[in-house]
Amino acid sequence: MRLTPTERDRLLLFGAAELARARRARGLKLNVPEATALIADTVCEAARDGRRLAEAIEAARAVLGPGDVLPGVADVVTEVHVEAVFDDGSRLAVVADPIGGGSLGADAPGAVLAGPGHPELVPALTVTVLNTASVPVSVTSHFHFFEANPRLDFDRAAGYGMRLCVPAGSSVRFGPGESAEVGLVPIGGDRIAIGFAGLVDGPLDAPGAKEEAMRRAAACGYLGADRGADR
Repeated sequence: MRLTPTERDRLLLFGAAELARARRARGLKLNVPEATALIADTVCEAARDGRRLAEAIEAARAVLGPGDVLPGVADVVTEVHVEAVFDDGSRLAVVADPIGGGSLGADAPGAVLAGPGHPELVPALTVTVLNTASVPVSVTSHFHFFEANPRLDFDRAAGYGMRLCVPAGSSVRFGPGESAEVGLVPIGGDRIAIGFAGLVDGPLDAPGAKEEAMRRAAACGYLGADRGADR
């Protein structure tokens, strides 16, 4: 049987998770690799069952508790990243605090502490988005929202230079025919958009960049590109 590298990785993960399940069934407490594999596999299996990203993450966070793992494991396994195949495509799931009950807390080596004035997730603006496609469309946290799926109908000009106001690694799913209001925040850093849908491919704030991107979006049939072009 010929398997792709992704399929081999999935089978390896499943085998490790099955070992973890068997050991837990014998009353053994899990170590770091076992706990990580079981959490990640739970996400993948939930995706295979047709559950949404948020539901898969919640299932993974519920599969283990502090009493299921060896001492210190909850302090080490603070976040699990796994790519799973959902009904609307491959998605990166970030399972934060998957075990809970860590005893080291903010004093743990390598702990991340928010500095003074750490920004909260407060949107700079909100837009109403209608998915006109016949399939679900998901947009990840740091995707340049202006360049999101052309079948999403919203004010493209308002979305220029913006991203979703959601935690890093998460996403928003728009069901077929569904309309939703989402918050946006400006893209930070050097504000350079490379890739995505290829409508910008350069500095967002360069002279004429927005006008040219709007022209390209309209020419390619992106819904909403005819609105607010003068902003």
